[in-house]
Amino acid sequence: MRKVLFACTHNAGRSQMAEAFFNRLAPDDVRAESAGSNPAQAVWPQVAEAMREVGLDLTGRRPQKLIPEMQLHADWAVTLACGAACPFVPTVVEDWDVPDPAGQSLEQVRVIRDQIELRVEDLIEHRLDAIRSDQTAHQHRLTKLLPPLIERFPDTPDAEIRSCADAVLSEYAGASVRSYTLILAERKARERLAAPSGV
Repeated sequence: MRKVLFACTHNAGRSQMAEAFFNRLAPDDVRAESAGSNPAQAVWPQVAEAMREVGLDLTGRRPQKLIPEMQLHADWAVTLACGAACPFVPTVVEDWDVPDPAGQSLEQVRVIRDQIELRVEDLIEHRLDAIRSDQTAHQHRLTKLLPPLIERFPDTPDAEIRSCADAVLSEYAGASVRSYTLILAERKARERLAAPSGV
């Protein structure tokens, strides 16, 4: 399963709408999550109302803090006009210049909602294959995994360690939750490298 991360400042409007539209419209093998660099207490009321109008209920959604783990495990990322406020995401990143719905009228939020829906549709229609095939996040995880393995197995050729780590990480490519991927992958790679066969 591939992960698309939508990030904005408060995770109370734009990124929540983008996540909801994406998860409704995209195939099941690509899912979205969203977060903010400075999350609000709740989704903006006008945003929740505007999304209810199109059959998406955000009332139970709680804004999330954008943490390094989310960034590490994203296969694609979209920032929503948050500029320098959104931390670096080590994968393909595109920025959508969409107005912040905070404090806007319901009518204005509807316009923002419709802009986001169109952008999500465009993302799915034109970049889904790229999201599925992009290896940036995999390579970033690999660079995190290799140093401790090379240190632990100094007599094993680096190429063999890399091949093992690459294979183990690939086994977790379809995981729906990747929070502990590196921990589990390192453990499995150590077991394989320590085995008599070295695989």
